[in-house]
Amino acid sequence: MSEVSSIGDILAVIVLEEAKSKVAGGAPIFIVWDREEQEKLALLLSRILKAMAHDLENGVFILTRH
Repeated sequence: MSEVSSIGDILAVIVLEEAKSKVAGGAPIFIVWDREEQEKLALLLSRILKAMAHDLENGVFILTRH
C-alpha cells in the first residue's frame, strides 16, 4: 500500500463576499468586500505567514506553504 504525503498546506482562504459559497472550512476564511481589499489582505498575510498567495481567479485567494 502506498503512503500519501502532503506537499503543502493551505494556511488561509481570502474570498470575496459574493463568492463565499465556494469555500468551506479546513482553514481560516477571510471574507472581504472588494478585489482591492482582497489583494491587500493576501499580500499582508503572505508576509506574516511566510506563505505564497495564489489567485484562483474565481473570487478566491489561497495562502499556502510549500
